[in-house]
Amino acid sequence: MWHAPGRVNLIGEHTDHNDGLVLPFALAQGVTAAVARRTDGVLELRSLQAAGEGVRIAAADLAPGAVGGWAAYPAGTAWALGFTGGASIMIDADLPRGSGLSSSAALECAVALALNDLGGLGLDRPALAEAARRAEHEFAGVPCGIMDQSAALLCSAGHALLLDCRSGLSAQVPLDLTGLDLLVVDTGVRHALAGGEYAARRAECARAAAALGVAALRDVTDLGAALGALTDPVLRRRVQHVVTENHRVEATAGLLRAGAAAELGALLTASHLSLRDQFEVSWPEADLVVDAALRAGARGARMVGGGFGGSVIALTAADRTARVRERIAAALPRAAFLTAVPSPAARRL
Repeated sequence: MWHAPGRVNLIGEHTDHNDGLVLPFALAQGVTAAVARRTDGVLELRSLQAAGEGVRIAAADLAPGAVGGWAAYPAGTAWALGFTGGASIMIDADLPRGSGLSSSAALECAVALALNDLGGLGLDRPALAEAARRAEHEFAGVPCGIMDQSAALLCSAGHALLLDCRSGLSAQVPLDLTGLDLLVVDTGVRHALAGGEYAARRAECARAAAALGVAALRDVTDLGAALGALTDPVLRRRVQHVVTENHRVEATAGLLRAGAAAELGALLTASHLSLRDQFEVSWPEADLVVDAALRAGARGARMVGGGFGGSVIALTAADRTARVRERIAAALPRAAFLTAVPSPAARRL
């Protein structure tokens, strides 16, 4: 059995597919895969969360489009790894799908680690993260960056992962939440990043980079000049978010290294406002939860994930957490809560 965690991206949203910086950490919740080798070359996939929806396919027949739904993620992982043997895989998860906590990457990475071990593939964790990203991008059809898979495989307990999505270089940053709680609030609105809005944002960023003559928006160093060079107001908003969000990641990492997690609130809230107004990926329930949390005294709050549904995080003093939860629940009765604890990366159980 192998377990891979979900993740909360503390800050750095939509910077990954712009070659920028992100700062995720692993959750205790995630996906567990029980895996056994087979001798018939068949890949059998089942999930306790999808009763009656098992998939059987010859490993030799794996190709993009051959498997759909939730099973595309583990099947795509086997395909990306070039795994030609057979395996029976049973999935269990305590991480809700579509909540913006990267259940898909957790699924891919649990299976990647299992097949790497059972198949003796000898791949290191960065290589497994890239294979899992390929599975999601090329097999499942979600044009994701590398952040979620890297978080699932590279994070460590008590730390966030400062990841440069261009170079692949990463550093562990202490995430000491003593005296604080980081609430994760599932708004109950499900998102599907394989839909058109996420791809549209990526395309807009690519058009903006091309218009500015840079390889990616990460390369914009003079924001004022860049905004002045663009005539399309939509592209100007996208650039403003990506450039300022990268700065917020750097500032957040600096505060954490100084042991000042209590001072992160303004950066989290600024990130949400930018995602809402400049990148335009928030949704009404997320805005409602952020507003309720701040009115109840949270230090800061923001949506997490790709947008259009999922979860919100709220940083609170521990003695104010109950009040913040109460206000959020009153504003959005279907909200579900968990307290985020920076946890270990994927591992064999």
